[in-house]
Amino acid sequence: MANKPAGAANQKGGADPATPGRIQQIRMVAGIIRKSNPRALPLVALAGIGVIAVFVIAGIFTHLLALVIPIGIAGGLLAAVILFGRYAQSAQYAAVEGQPGAAAAILQNMRGGWTITPAVSANRNMDVVHRAVGKPGVVLVGEGAPSRLGSLLAAEKKRISRVAFDVPIYVFQVGSEEGQVPIRQLQRKLMRLPRNLKGPAVADLNFRLKALPQSLQAPKGPMPKTGRMPKPPRPRYR
Repeated sequence: MANKPAGAANQKGGADPATPGRIQQIRMVAGIIRKSNPRALPLVALAGIGVIAVFVIAGIFTHLLALVIPIGIAGGLLAAVILFGRYAQSAQYAAVEGQPGAAAAILQNMRGGWTITPAVSANRNMDVVHRAVGKPGVVLVGEGAPSRLGSLLAAEKKRISRVAFDVPIYVFQVGSEEGQVPIRQLQRKLMRLPRNLKGPAVADLNFRLKALPQSLQAPKGPMPKTGRMPKPPRPRYR
């Protein structure tokens, strides 16, 4: 008699090994939401219970309680999940807002076949430009002071246009100052852009951008006042 693999027996008799990980992830997200907004989780529970209660009352009046209750439970769970997801997204924005690299973190969580390259250009003042490539074309997202980002974004746009000819290049600045896009609205701005390219064109664009030489990064530390490289120390002879 052939022995069955132990893994198969465990999968048949036990629970899905991924389930504890999912539950732990939900608990972790719930903890983040609770810290960001203490009223969020009670509102999620009330939304689910409220939807179920509405369906139960409707079932009582229509004498279709047995049919309406399962629909009400499904509707209540759906409402709670949707509201939970929105609060989780708000908590994520609150956690990264104002932090260096916040725009890159938001861009990397986008859906829709985007290719994100963080920090394609930067300067010594910690102003940085990220690049997103998708069906709209090329999107440059800058983080930093508006007075310095303009020239940094313009230089990066000029560099990319050498290989991304006839491709739309969109430029955004993330921040809370005038003319900048709040971090909470960044994904919405990009998702509303027109779809100018098809799949093969996007792949070809990514290939051309990978072949583009990297822009020079600002040197670390203060520059010498004279603008000259410091001389090495002379060797001593005995």
